[in-house]
Amino acid sequence: MNPLQPLSWVPSVVSDRVRTWSVTSQQGARRNAMVACTALAARRAERQDVEAFFASRPPDPELPAIAHR
Repeated sequence: MNPLQPLSWVPSVVSDRVRTWSVTSQQGARRNAMVACTALAARRAERQDVEAFFASRPPDPELPAIAHR
């Protein structure tokens, strides 16, 4: 058997899956990254909204001062 020839004994369905595996894997990884990025952006926007809300409120004289990070 010539090592440069495709494996003729491998069923075509398997060889098609092997050929397309890297593309399918990359598409899945890209989709997962986009979902994660969207979730992180939503969390960041919510955190910024909460920080802006508390920053706009006058300080409560009843509460002790808290050092901010």
